[in-house]
Amino acid sequence: MQPANFHIRHEEESDAQALSALSAQAFGPGRFARTAYRIREGVPPVASLSLTAVIGDRLVGGIRFTAVRVGEEANALLLGPLVVDPGQTGNGYGSALIKEGLARARTEGFTLVLLVGDMPYYGRFGFKPVPPGQITLPGPVDPARLLALELVPGALAATTGMVRSTARSNKN
Repeated sequence: MQPANFHIRHEEESDAQALSALSAQAFGPGRFARTAYRIREGVPPVASLSLTAVIGDRLVGGIRFTAVRVGEEANALLLGPLVVDPGQTGNGYGSALIKEGLARARTEGFTLVLLVGDMPYYGRFGFKPVPPGQITLPGPVDPARLLALELVPGALAATTGMVRSTARSNKN
């Protein structure tokens, strides 16, 4: 149960330091070498989909989505990072961020969301494993951890190829 003063808002410039600290706690220094991080490197996340979870005035989590191209598909996203204050895990803040982010991504016309993560966690949101070899990333990834969620029915079946980041203008 979330407290009454919990809310989700757009990420603000002033959130950068707190989000960086949460990412360091959650993923450690090795995060910079991970393939998903390398895809996002140098490309700003979609601002309208960069959200933070706040209790009162305390930031407790954040989520970002980066626009990517998969083969010829240009309306895809890479979810991540999703971070929650380690002292606040299990309270539903990560779930709330994912649900809100996916709802907004649908509204903005994206067709597919990819991520590298754990099926037991992300499966409850509708993510499924990508069939082996259908979508590739420019670096090592455990194929069982490459997951996708169709925001438009049939989007995954119609999408093949290498994932590349792409700049996308924001709509807000």
